[in-house]
Amino acid sequence: MVLIRRLEIAGVRNLTSVSLPLLSTINILYGDNGAGKTSVLEAIHLLSSAKSFRGHKLKPLINSDMDSCVCFGEIDLPGQGFQPVGVERFKASSVPAVIKVAGQTVRSASALAENLPLQVICSDTFKLLEGSPAVRRQFMDWGVFHVEHQFHSIWKNAQRCLKQRNSLLRHGRLDDSELAVWTQELVGFGEQLDVFRKSYFDRLVPIFEETLSRLLDIDGLSLKYYRGWDSDRSLCDVLAANLNRDKEVTHTQAGPHRADLKFRYRSANAADILSRGQQKLVVCALRVAQGYLLSQEKGRSCVYLIDDLPSELDRGHRKALCMLLEELGCQVFVTCVDHRDLAECWSVDMPVSMFHVEHGNIDGSF
Repeated sequence: MVLIRRLEIAGVRNLTSVSLPLLSTINILYGDNGAGKTSVLEAIHLLSSAKSFRGHKLKPLINSDMDSCVCFGEIDLPGQGFQPVGVERFKASSVPAVIKVAGQTVRSASALAENLPLQVICSDTFKLLEGSPAVRRQFMDWGVFHVEHQFHSIWKNAQRCLKQRNSLLRHGRLDDSELAVWTQELVGFGEQLDVFRKSYFDRLVPIFEETLSRLLDIDGLSLKYYRGWDSDRSLCDVLAANLNRDKEVTHTQAGPHRADLKFRYRSANAADILSRGQQKLVVCALRVAQGYLLSQEKGRSCVYLIDDLPSELDRGHRKALCMLLEELGCQVFVTCVDHRDLAECWSVDMPVSMFHVEHGNIDGSF
């Protein structure tokens, strides 16, 4: 399924002016390192979040000779067909992003994410296993956001309550009645978040296990959800018991902001035992499983951005991953140095568009 029909990029790193017709679900961008392949993926990511997946700083993203970068695409919006979507980001931090969807200016980047679900597999992919809990929460919350309509507003309210409670703890303005109000609000929103996350996790795990079995023959890998406080006590009881300690450390130690996913291989942390190739396959299975769940529950497809797919994977595992993506029916953008590394990874009748990227210029064959 083609979700992005046309892509225009101006000023993203070394891509000064690029226009791509996107006719296929499978799109391979190949060329030497530094040619601009990953910059195309960044541009697509801008259309889904108004930011890059390679970092939060804008200055490196924007071409050194330009004051802003612009990404424009024709995107298949739910119930509206293909509509124009555009994002402009400026080097000057004081200038806000300009975001337009179907000709209308929108304020929140969440509108982009809702209209263009993206999954990214790149060098930072390993952080899902070896990085901080925040990375795994973001992964989980991406999935809940796309299947639970109320999640985003509840998440924002929980963040607001947590910020206010921490502010009171940090600055010593401990009016007990005010602190109690924000604590009660945090409990309400936090427990709702936990219900959403736990329900999503329970639905995701069997799909993940089935997907992983097609990529990797491994026994003993387990995935568990930790909600951010003791499983046998309510959040209200935990916050009450921790109050004096929270005052000492000046922040809230337990709650939905501490939620995490635990990857274990037998009795050890999976990241400490699995090889880099195995880790990549585990994370790919997670990302693909999210796509399957979104398709099952919402009848929608994601776009997959896969940077340097051949890295850490032998030919057999490359083909297994490509077959899963092909069956998912999603639009895929893959980068590699040599396109021959992905030869015979797709079905013989699967249309594949090839784009040669060289010094910020792109030539395509379809």
